[in-house]
Amino acid sequence: MPSVLATSAPPARGHGRVDKGPTVKSVFTFAVSLSALTAAAPALAQQAPAPDAATTETHGDIVVTATRTPVSIDQVPASITVLDKASIDRSQDIGATELLLRTPGISISRNGGYGTSTSLRIRGAESDHTVVVIDGVKLNDPAATGGGFNFANLLAGDIARIEVLRGPQSILWGSQAIGGVVNIVTAEASSDYEGSFDVEAGSRQTVSARAAVGGRTGPLSWRLGAQAFSTDGISAIAPAFGGKEPDGYTNQNLAGRARLDLTANLSAEVRGYYSNGRVDIDSTSGDNADYSRNEEFVGYAGVNLDLLDGRLRNRFGYAYTDTDRDSFGPARARPLSFESEGRNKRLEYQGSFAFTRGISATFGVENERSKFRSRSPAASLATPLPAFATGNAEITSAYAQLSVEPIEGLTLNGGIRHDDHNRFGGQTLFAAGGVWRLPTGTILRANYGEGFKAPSLYQQFSEYGNVALAPERATGWEAGAEQQLFGRKLVIGATWFERTTTDQIIYNGCTTTSTVPLCFVPGSTTVRRFGYYSNVSRAEARGIEVSGALNLAGFTLDGNYSWIEAEDRSAGTATFGNWLPRRPRETANGSIGYAFPFGLSTGAAVRWAGHSFDNAANTTRLDNYTLVDLRAELKANEAFSVFARAENVFDEEYMTAYRYGTLGRSFYAGIRGRF
Repeated sequence: MPSVLATSAPPARGHGRVDKGPTVKSVFTFAVSLSALTAAAPALAQQAPAPDAATTETHGDIVVTATRTPVSIDQVPASITVLDKASIDRSQDIGATELLLRTPGISISRNGGYGTSTSLRIRGAESDHTVVVIDGVKLNDPAATGGGFNFANLLAGDIARIEVLRGPQSILWGSQAIGGVVNIVTAEASSDYEGSFDVEAGSRQTVSARAAVGGRTGPLSWRLGAQAFSTDGISAIAPAFGGKEPDGYTNQNLAGRARLDLTANLSAEVRGYYSNGRVDIDSTSGDNADYSRNEEFVGYAGVNLDLLDGRLRNRFGYAYTDTDRDSFGPARARPLSFESEGRNKRLEYQGSFAFTRGISATFGVENERSKFRSRSPAASLATPLPAFATGNAEITSAYAQLSVEPIEGLTLNGGIRHDDHNRFGGQTLFAAGGVWRLPTGTILRANYGEGFKAPSLYQQFSEYGNVALAPERATGWEAGAEQQLFGRKLVIGATWFERTTTDQIIYNGCTTTSTVPLCFVPGSTTVRRFGYYSNVSRAEARGIEVSGALNLAGFTLDGNYSWIEAEDRSAGTATFGNWLPRRPRETANGSIGYAFPFGLSTGAAVRWAGHSFDNAANTTRLDNYTLVDLRAELKANEAFSVFARAENVFDEEYMTAYRYGTLGRSFYAGIRGRF
């Protein structure tokens, strides 16, 4: 409810190969044919929405684009939360993770302070079951364990809007969107010349500086933003387990976008995002001087073409992502201990068509090619560098979703997607949902969706890989109600959801005496390895999300509560019925704020998380915790303000991952400018 062909591989396996699915040629033929059919429809005044998840088009009260077109939030069947620029500024959070934690159904685990490995889970799903989208481009790392996104280096930067779409979203976003989608949109110029900056400093020698400039000159619109962040940090290993020395973190990121209107109905645009982070890390046994580097690049170039007076809108794009990760141990004879690179190249066409007022369609085709390489060099210089583990994959997809408003206030959606994976064959997915907006301010929602995730390249071809893995599959549904009162000044609502995931992939460790064939290096019966991946797991999740918000004459009050039962339901295993690791069953967030007439805004926020377990056996418990934050901002004038905040005011000691430290009481202050 409201408030991202393998190297040395065997031939394609039999499962799922009866339907080979569309080829690249046939799916693009599908798109061209659909455009031709829609061109024959009678011309009407109705215009189609922009087929772009990064558009800044607005209409209505609150518009979201995680649906790949701008839609009023009251017309989205799935649960969604929107954080706009005002709420992002108001929270004063440095990282996107802290912003997301304030929304329903979200939990994280982090291996230390800022910059350390950070996993985000939506509704108890795996962290790699979340699609992260930055300015319309899916950002995942094919070289990561599950092919997912590490939130460690995603700072607030020049982000203008964050949308969290919960539940299976594979129709529009494809493989991996089992848990949901986090859609991030950076700012776009809205005036002839504009700029902004934020500078702050605080505990542990933390300094953050951000600036952005942009403008519109005739047909050209552009904006460029940059941020630098540095902190001495905390020990990645918690003090209770021997961690003493601080582990620092630095990050520099850059985001930009430009659009050129070539004619009244034709435009071209480019977008880019770059992040470079360095973080000190500890070994599981305690402090050391090891560190890791993470470099991410996202690039996009596209052309937008509107036809039939805007009733048919088309986008042709090319997206590229590159993630490099390296780890170093300065005390080693060979400092480099790990290196990996994951790349994605995506060609895509997306269209939207308005048949009549109240009937529209979103459709498209995509071709994605991904590859990875990784290796772990030995510390001894006498040991030759090992060959890279490598792999690549290709997936071609076609999708379509129809939205119909048969009567005023009722919106019905239905969609279909077909993915053709070069190793796992064809997979067809369905989704359907509806929203009913009643004159009383009541909104009823229901939604059903399916998910499909091919094994990651790392899970197939790394030193722990298993080329016999099958794809993970999921089905989920939700139903909820929302009540808006007093012109939306008071909004309350609740949603119930359920999800089942089958063939879930897990890591299995090997003992030194194991006789399991997969505990040996493929092709060998004598060379052992530490573990392997396999499809042995079934998971089920169900729960309720409740939220409310009051906004009245400068006074704001909001909160949410989530109860999520995420369990291992793998029949015949020792872990059957256990909680899935690092997923608290209960979480709650609340905040209160007041804006005084003379320009002072104050607020307080609280987050409570129930206990969880760190391991699948549920033998290592992570205790519940409560965090309290305070904030204040004073406007000197319309352009400048000063702000300050205190985080974890009561210096709560807690862990989201066993043995790893978390930030204690912290104080920050800074200045902000908008012009």
